[in-house]
Amino acid sequence: MSRLTVSEIEKGAVMPMSPRDYTWLFTPGSTFSFETGTQGVIHLAEGGELDLPTGRVVACDPFVYLGSGDIEPFTATVAPGRYRVDAAVATLTRPDEPPSDHPHLRVAAARLVVRDEPAVTWELALRPGQDPAELGDDEFFGYGVDAGTGCFYDASAEEAFPGTEEEEGPLWDAFEHSDWSPGPHLVTSAGGHTLAAFTSGWGDGFYPTWTGRSAAGEITCFVTDFFVAPDPSESAPAPAGPAVPSVT
Repeated sequence: MSRLTVSEIEKGAVMPMSPRDYTWLFTPGSTFSFETGTQGVIHLAEGGELDLPTGRVVACDPFVYLGSGDIEPFTATVAPGRYRVDAAVATLTRPDEPPSDHPHLRVAAARLVVRDEPAVTWELALRPGQDPAELGDDEFFGYGVDAGTGCFYDASAEEAFPGTEEEEGPLWDAFEHSDWSPGPHLVTSAGGHTLAAFTSGWGDGFYPTWTGRSAAGEITCFVTDFFVAPDPSESAPAPAGPAVPSVT
């Protein structure tokens, strides 16, 4: 797998630079459909508690960038502590196909929960030197995925998982032992650092992370959106068509 350049990591142009309805996306039972006829229903997958000893949050594709020094923490920080990670996982089905013993699952979004209260405002999670004023209408800052995965971890864990690029270590074990299930997978290094990893929607691409804030301006969560589920206003039943392509 190739490594994307820093400029490619930082800026994408896939969706308009505006947050979506993440309350809906993280509500179990939320449903959506594609014009192809494929339907989706959301459930939440718990990923345990991530340790943030410095409160400086990093999000990236861990199989490519963890330990590379290419990805800086977000400028928005939280108090050191342990915080819950979960994922909005979509089960995709076709009305004209029988139930499968192996459901088609995709991580629609992953969330690091800082405070259990609603987010009333959303802003892009930024790294040093990133200025939203430089973005066009259809641009966002995010991170590049080149190995089909994303993660959250504390900046202090940057060097805690050696051997990842050599296809060894606890991160590889977590995915391989679960037959590459979507996750989240809470992975612990030999030194006790933790990392929460998950598959990234349809696979490789560019994905934004959003910072949710309460009415008082406190950070409630970080959400990485993998663009699997459309907005409710854009989701409506349609005639059947080709199945959603699989990603390997």
